[in-house]
Amino acid sequence: MNYSVSEENYIKNIYHLQQQTETVTTNSLANELRTKPASVTDMLKKLQTKNLLEYKRYRGFKLNESGNKIALNIVRRHRLWEFFLVDKLGFEWDKVHEIAEELEHVSSVELIKRLDSFLNFPQTDPHGDPIPDTNGKFAVIKQVSIAEAAAKKTVVVSSVSDQSPGMLEMLNHYHIGIGTSLKINKHFTFDGSVEIKVSQKAACVISEQLAKNIFVHHE
Repeated sequence: MNYSVSEENYIKNIYHLQQQTETVTTNSLANELRTKPASVTDMLKKLQTKNLLEYKRYRGFKLNESGNKIALNIVRRHRLWEFFLVDKLGFEWDKVHEIAEELEHVSSVELIKRLDSFLNFPQTDPHGDPIPDTNGKFAVIKQVSIAEAAAKKTVVVSSVSDQSPGMLEMLNHYHIGIGTSLKINKHFTFDGSVEIKVSQKAACVISEQLAKNIFVHHE
């Protein structure tokens, strides 16, 4: 079954909200999509008619197995296109999200299969997010935020949770990217800021907000 761009956008955003809470409310989805709750209600009825949702009275709704499968396929296409744009076309990692938002709706199974093969089956996108395979499976990365990581340890950046252009611009300023090795020197209890040292650069202090959005694993 084919789905419209609007339907796919709803399905994907419900999926992302589900990662934060078991069920999704009309208001939370309306806020995410910056639209009116009435518009969300109309779309939810369409998706329910197509048997993609489970509704729990007084609690909200979530994607059922079929809905999750479609969502993971959209996520897969989005992240493969982001990888292609950065790795093959030389885009900066903070410039690819909106382009991939358009490309993710190209639903040709054969095209995505060949794209995956052409890219040598990458497991993560340029922001460190796992790329689902054709069955919707993806590797789970053991990682913690810099805010939670132990001091005096050298770690490797594995992903960033906030992928807004402003956030990625700040990471570029600090010379931090996926795969960057850095040492966590000290946590400051006063404001939650963290002193880090990236390779040959001078040590610097990053805010608690930034530290909470950068995820790392041990070398």
